[in-house]
Amino acid sequence: MPAKKKKPEEMAFEEASTRLEEIVKELEQGEAPLEEMLKLYEEGTALLRRANSLLEDAEKRVSIVDGEEIRPFA
Repeated sequence: MPAKKKKPEEMAFEEASTRLEEIVKELEQGEAPLEEMLKLYEEGTALLRRANSLLEDAEKRVSIVDGEEIRPFA
């Protein structure tokens, strides 16, 4: 039985990034029918939103030690 395809909102950053790269390659080839290309574009957009959200969360979690004070990463 094939593995169930994860939804973008369930993916880790690395998974989303890898799948997004695959989609970009497929779209650049331009060999798929229009309807398939639209589906890939929509999936890519969702993956990009997911990856950006995960990056924003990571930035919020990172702190910089400045002397003896811990301040948010900016």
